[in-house]
Amino acid sequence: MAETDDVFLNALDARLELLDATPQFDESGLVSSRYNLRLNPGECALIECRDMAQAALFADMCVGLIPLGAGHVRCMGLDWADLDERRGNALRGRIGRVVVTGGWVDLYGTHMNILWPQLHHTRIPTDRLQAQAVHLALQLGLPGLPVIPPNRLSALDRRRAACVRAMMGEPTLLLLEHPMEGAPASLMNAFLSLVTDLRDRGCAVVWMAPDESGWGDYASDATIRLRLYDDGLFSMRGS
Repeated sequence: MAETDDVFLNALDARLELLDATPQFDESGLVSSRYNLRLNPGECALIECRDMAQAALFADMCVGLIPLGAGHVRCMGLDWADLDERRGNALRGRIGRVVVTGGWVDLYGTHMNILWPQLHHTRIPTDRLQAQAVHLALQLGLPGLPVIPPNRLSALDRRRAACVRAMMGEPTLLLLEHPMEGAPASLMNAFLSLVTDLRDRGCAVVWMAPDESGWGDYASDATIRLRLYDDGLFSMRGS
């Protein structure tokens, strides 16, 4: 479990809760509509969003990076608006994220890109982080932890590395922005196995994709299926 300074988490708290959360459009790019969502430990929301740039902004709101004009966004029972910078960073250490834009820094090796979020947000010893990263990399089909810069990896290996980075530190919330785009069946199966294992340990998952092909056969394992539009989140029929 990630060590998060003095941020104490209740195992019964919702992993993610949006209560009439209304972003400030002029500072976020999201339309000032009300967003509502609650995910308890182990639950999974599959969200269809045609515009993945909008999906990324929604994920930003979930991690407290979007200013609100009204409402609340809470992670693990804690309202982002109530947290100072240090405690906010500690809480983000419990959140894994696959970013649709990649979020890589090509001046450094991929291994450092993978380790940095946990090195910044937690106090877990580096050797433990490296061991976990290698273990995840092997499970996702990499021969080990890549040390070359991300721009020298194939697109598929960057996708694997992004999943390793997101799953580091045993997250209690996982935000996935179309993580399996173009992935072969072998990678999808390995990824789903890891996601299921995290959910079994109480992690909640938000998985966003442009259409239902993005999550393959996983729809039957989801708690809720939604669509993300400019005017909020809406339930999909049959979900």
